[in-house]
Amino acid sequence: MACPHLSGIAALLKSSHPDWSPAAIKSAIMTSADTLNLEHTPIVDERNQPADLFATGSGHVNPSRANDPGLVYDIEPDDYIPYLCGLGYSNREIGYLAQRTIKCSETSSIPEAQLNYPSFSIALGSSQTFTRTVTNVGEAYSSYDVMVTAPEGVSVTIQPNKLNFSEINQKETYSVAFSRTDSADKTADYAQGSLAWVSAKHIVRSPILVKFV
Repeated sequence: MACPHLSGIAALLKSSHPDWSPAAIKSAIMTSADTLNLEHTPIVDERNQPADLFATGSGHVNPSRANDPGLVYDIEPDDYIPYLCGLGYSNREIGYLAQRTIKCSETSSIPEAQLNYPSFSIALGSSQTFTRTVTNVGEAYSSYDVMVTAPEGVSVTIQPNKLNFSEINQKETYSVAFSRTDSADKTADYAQGSLAWVSAKHIVRSPILVKFV
């Protein structure tokens, strides 16, 4: 039942914001989702235990908040070319999708986690750093502070830790550095957390899932 509900919500958002791309609509839905249920307690799984990110994803969709998300993580069609090259697809396969000739040897490939997606899924051995770019779709003059819930055993460093905007559609880029800490559980396969940009009006939340390798 999630598919028809989300399809309808996406259609409503496109009607309200005709200039938004599919990626912007998806970002708005993901970053504004609820992580608590109607009783204001954590969402539970089929065992009635607190659900992990594999069960909840970004959370329960909140259409009214998605209509005014504050910031969005946008992706242009050409942004997928270096992403697909980085995944190892052939020039021919990517060319079918792009409907033009593609040469990955002439394109700067990016790792999977570098795509400007509104979540972080990291295979973490040695330290890694990724960047994200957010677009202001809220108030022209607004300021956001970062709030991080680091996955257990992982250090998460954000630069800068404050984003200031002075106009609509202004873009700002930040970096996120991930590294293992001495307290990391050597028996754990995964750890989860979140990163949120918080203003006086909005909370723009991105889930973080780390696989230890």
